[in-house]
Amino acid sequence: MKVLITGTSKGIGKAIAEKFLHCGHNVIGIDIEPSTIENKAYTHIITDVFLGDLPKIEDIEILINNAGVQNSGKDIDINLKGSIRISEKYALQDKIKSVLFIASASAQTGAEFPEYAASKGGMVTYMKNLALRIAKYGATSNSLSPGGVITALNDHVMNNPILWEQIMNETLIPKWAEVEEIAEWAYFVTVINKSMTAQDILIDNGETAKSNFIW
Repeated sequence: MKVLITGTSKGIGKAIAEKFLHCGHNVIGIDIEPSTIENKAYTHIITDVFLGDLPKIEDIEILINNAGVQNSGKDIDINLKGSIRISEKYALQDKIKSVLFIASASAQTGAEFPEYAASKGGMVTYMKNLALRIAKYGATSNSLSPGGVITALNDHVMNNPILWEQIMNETLIPKWAEVEEIAEWAYFVTVINKSMTAQDILIDNGETAKSNFIW
């Protein structure tokens, strides 16, 4: 299938692109930075999802909105408005089969930086709006909301033993997800799944579910 993924230069986006390439799909990546992916089935486009020129790409079958920033002063522009801009350009056509948004557990909890949480919460709401509009094509629209993920973006806390211990104490399963696991979820939701739509999937090792019963 023809797959468009944003934010593929590193982290979750790169892992998702590599998963789809490994499974034999043709992948187009959009990012503001160059890519290190070397595969004949991969095309890399350098542009800004919010302000950059978006090329004409026809017949996208799977669209994955992953590009994002955190506490940058541009979180709403890049994370939310950028995802809307990409989706409105590439998803509303009869070849589309699935759209996926990489949101965040903060979309449900409101935790983390204010604009980041707001951008991800808005993304989940927009995902549901898009589901209503692409259903006529038989297509699905869903989102993944990861909690902590092992990426360079989180080096600040992962490399601080005190902060890391505090974080692990907040989860039922004391770990964070690897980017490869999120990529597996992305593949399942967009390729294997044919019936679930307008849903947000929380992947946070039980951080949101944890509670202490005192008697």
